[in-house]
Amino acid sequence: MRILVFCVLMTVVGTAAGQTGSFYDFTVKDIDGNDFPMSSLKGKKIMVVNTASKCGYTPQYADLQALYEKYQDQNFVVIGFPANNFMKQEPGSNKEIKEFCTSTYKVSFPMMGKISVKGKDMHPLYGWLTSKSLNGVMDSEVKWNFQKYLIDERGILVMVIDPGEKPNSERVIKWIEGK
Repeated sequence: MRILVFCVLMTVVGTAAGQTGSFYDFTVKDIDGNDFPMSSLKGKKIMVVNTASKCGYTPQYADLQALYEKYQDQNFVVIGFPANNFMKQEPGSNKEIKEFCTSTYKVSFPMMGKISVKGKDMHPLYGWLTSKSLNGVMDSEVKWNFQKYLIDERGILVMVIDPGEKPNSERVIKWIEGK
């Protein structure tokens, strides 16, 4: 009986806080078409970024890779989500995107399959990232390619970084390092 009461209370508390789901509830397809459960990232700080191969911000891939290499052993991961929502700057197939990322920028951080990050066909993960009623923290709008969402070790959205801000900005580094 106590367990049942506890479960009901936790559900009410979670709903009252505005969070109707967790970042860890999502499973997406990686760039090779395999399931990638976000729950596999529990305990890590996560940077989620929508990417594009033909954008003025595309050189941020180099900064994302450097950040990942520097902090991956400190429970930090970058997750790339190719998207073709802005001026058709990601027209390629998953195979073409993967080839571009690995050959041009030596990307080794996890890349997911191409999705939509806004509009009627927005991927449910991005629905969660952009809606306070789902994430319990804040509303946001994906403004352009290379917008970054920072998720803490508990799966809570903590910050949105505009596309023009470099992934290795001072405030991102301070967040990763816990300063």
